[in-house]
Amino acid sequence: MPFASINDIELFYDEQNPNDQEKSLIFLHGAGGNHLSWWQQIPHFRESYRCISIDHRGFGRSIDPSEIGNQRFVDDLEALLDYLKIESTNLIAQSMGGRSALGFSVRQPERVDSLVMADTWGFFSWPKLSEQITELQTAQVESEAPLTTRALGKTFRDENPAEWFLYRQIFDLNPPRAIQKANPDAPTQIEVSQLEIPTLFLVGSDDLITPPKIIKQVHEIVQGSKFEVVPGCGHSVYFEAPALFNHIVGDFLSK
Repeated sequence: MPFASINDIELFYDEQNPNDQEKSLIFLHGAGGNHLSWWQQIPHFRESYRCISIDHRGFGRSIDPSEIGNQRFVDDLEALLDYLKIESTNLIAQSMGGRSALGFSVRQPERVDSLVMADTWGFFSWPKLSEQITELQTAQVESEAPLTTRALGKTFRDENPAEWFLYRQIFDLNPPRAIQKANPDAPTQIEVSQLEIPTLFLVGSDDLITPPKIIKQVHEIVQGSKFEVVPGCGHSVYFEAPALFNHIVGDFLSK
């Protein structure tokens, strides 16, 4: 399994269909997972794309001795693309992975062919929206539940105990990590609103962490972006409804 020596760490990544140098997808996981989270997407998309899934620093096999965490996510993504000699790519981000994807898209839009923001608003600097999210999350019945509970819809957890167990097992492969700090270099609302990259915002109807009303507000400031709500899913559409997720994303990429 390959590691990239970048930014004073060994960043782990998995690459499938490396021979397709023209069309690539970078998969950026959320805080509940690592590169293994995409086990239902990679086999599907590697038939048509060069697929690269990573362990963000501090997750999976990417050790972060300095505990800088998310403050270097964008730097790491940029360095990885340089390391792999990828000039431009499609980014598929879930939850926390939106920090990497959106931050990089603002920094180097010419290197992003398209952007998929799944159950994530990208954590950019928009104080009013941040306050709304805090209020919504605090009012929820499961607000104190572990991330591995809140990240999946209740219906999915009740009806799919084996998959819920697998989700927790993938999460437990991550090392203990420091509390994520606010990133002073996060994009601003104005910078995000100026993006001209083809963008898809995808969210579960029952998402308790980033509810549809939050994602829709971000969609509305990104001109030309698409917005889709997946019924019956929580915060992890890619995991809860993989076939539908793959279809929606595949259709978006093809256009």
